[in-house]
Amino acid sequence: MISKEHKKHASLANPAIGNFGRNEWAIIGAPCINIKLLAADIIAALSPQYKCAYADASHNDEVTQLPGRLANGAVLEYTDQLNNHQFNYSQALKPVNFKQQFADADIVLVNGNHQQAKAQVVVIYNSKMTSLQKRVEQLTNVELILLADNVDDVFDFIKEALPNWQQIPLYRLDETEKIINFFKARMQQAKPVLNGLVLAGGQSLRMGIDKGAINWYGKEQRYYMADLVKQYCEEVYISCRAEQKQDITAGYNALPDTFTGLGPFGAILSAFREKPDAAWLVVACDMPLLNGDTFGHLIKNRSSSSIATAYESAFDGFPEPLITIWEPKSYLVLLSFLSQGYSCPRKVLINSDTHLLKPESAEALTNVNTPEDFEKITRQIHQKIASA
Repeated sequence: MISKEHKKHASLANPAIGNFGRNEWAIIGAPCINIKLLAADIIAALSPQYKCAYADASHNDEVTQLPGRLANGAVLEYTDQLNNHQFNYSQALKPVNFKQQFADADIVLVNGNHQQAKAQVVVIYNSKMTSLQKRVEQLTNVELILLADNVDDVFDFIKEALPNWQQIPLYRLDETEKIINFFKARMQQAKPVLNGLVLAGGQSLRMGIDKGAINWYGKEQRYYMADLVKQYCEEVYISCRAEQKQDITAGYNALPDTFTGLGPFGAILSAFREKPDAAWLVVACDMPLLNGDTFGHLIKNRSSSSIATAYESAFDGFPEPLITIWEPKSYLVLLSFLSQGYSCPRKVLINSDTHLLKPESAEALTNVNTPEDFEKITRQIHQKIASA
């Protein structure tokens, strides 16, 4: 007999992703050509700041041959065009496939006459009244209503389906600037909250002592760093190994690794597993010269459209992965790299759309790995405290 308490699947925090992405709107109720034109205006206005995507369906009702080598039995064909890249699939795509393909998009606009999305923009056209009435059950989260040129009011069946319709923004279809400003405002509101993750779960083999427990500023470095990061983040967690959790002082949030044996890579994945819709300011506890200016500059210049914002190393020009803002969209990227046998955060940053910044102070990014590093940094810190 199976216990009623038995759970077949692990309890995971589900990302707030719709059919295609986190921020998606189905434009419904207008002729398809007008939906395409409206989407074109919105994408043109938002694309300088956000990665925009569009989902539609073919209007060719004739039976046609499969393109290229798909006609010969291939399941996938890739063509490197001069100015774009084209993939053709012969197999039907499932919902999870769409989420993977659109994972990098910040905003997805959808032709609601053919596809659904978790939010909707309803366009009121007299000629499309019957068509819209057939789709009224799809209006689960209407955020904007637009009136076509020859329409003066919202259809009665829309009012009945949306008891709060008077609280929903209502514009005319030709008020393009207002419509674009609506989407700009919604994208600003959708900017992922920033949490902090202090990496303190390393075994410190080269140092010989726990680097997180070193006292440079009157308290253990993991707590000093957590207090510093807390000034810039919604919540701050100290990443640790499972056996270290009981040692974390009360008042600090411990986040044990659930992806074990992967070092910082596993700590970052563990943070996203806990809160997949947050961005994470990840910082190693062995960088004692970090200061508020370094964090402030990183956050001020954060690009939430990239998978991450990182500093460029003054030594080799590569990204510094352990003082980096990792956006929610990087979760899938990290898992993809792991599935290919890679567990290096820097490799992910190098081979992805990473927003790189020049550090205002290269010295601030110095990390401590050996007893010799410890002695040198300790002298520097004492000198700075004395001169202050």
